[in-house]
Amino acid sequence: MSADNCGENVSLPLRNLLNSIQCIRDRVRDGESNESDGEFHLSNFWDSLNQAVKAVSHEATKLSLAFSKPPLPSQQDVEKLSESALKSVLSLSTVYYWLPKSQGVSLRRQVRDATVEVLEGVAQLVEVILSSPLQSLSQDQLTTTGGVWSACDHFAQLPRDNKAAVLMVLSDQIGVVKDAIEEIEQALSEAQDPFSDVLDIDQEPRGNQDTYWSEKDRRVIGPCQGLMKAAAACLRKLTSAVKANGDVSTSQNLAQLDDLADITKEISPGQDGDVHKPPRRSCEIGRFTLSGTEFLK
Repeated sequence: MSADNCGENVSLPLRNLLNSIQCIRDRVRDGESNESDGEFHLSNFWDSLNQAVKAVSHEATKLSLAFSKPPLPSQQDVEKLSESALKSVLSLSTVYYWLPKSQGVSLRRQVRDATVEVLEGVAQLVEVILSSPLQSLSQDQLTTTGGVWSACDHFAQLPRDNKAAVLMVLSDQIGVVKDAIEEIEQALSEAQDPFSDVLDIDQEPRGNQDTYWSEKDRRVIGPCQGLMKAAAACLRKLTSAVKANGDVSTSQNLAQLDDLADITKEISPGQDGDVHKPPRRSCEIGRFTLSGTEFLK
């Protein structure tokens, strides 16, 4: 729906809705939870959150269908749709704020990220409706509507407590390390010195050394591969230990789980990089891998 095709009386409620959703999204992304002295029931929280997510998905679908084909909704209809959508978004953000940090920082981060993803999806949908032609349902509108549904469906896969949240972090880090090992093995098998059959090895460095592995690089990368594999093994053992002994019954145990998750994340910057640029990266990989696996010793 372009500006020419959509009267200001119809587009204004949508623009107001968009601004409100963006403000709510930013507050959720950067804000803190509401700590309460009262008793908190995690199961009740999840029931309320799931209902709020379903409501947002329903309202997003209604909004998309209303602008999927002519005729253009009336100003009154658009205002009602916008109010209803905003109400569902506010409800979702409110329920999210119920989750206190005392239930675990790792859990709260994942719920926050999922909530922000939904809010971002609804905001994108409104933007597309404001900018798409009215004559037909655009591909962008179909895509963004599906994006909202997907973001809402993701809540069913979220961890239900902090132990499960930390296990998810560990699983992600194992995947990072595994990918790094596979990438560096592939790079070593494929990388060749393009000047090896032209110049003697004693001559000055040739060409762009970012394009091939030197013998010095290959000697350095061997120990780095060993460190990566050691990190992967330690992460697997840590995962087993958390599965068997992880406890969320006390604040101290919750904090210890969060500490494990935060320390484990330090592996990613060192392991997840461009291993296809050997000369400068070879030493860096060794340094970062050592740093990332210190806690596992």
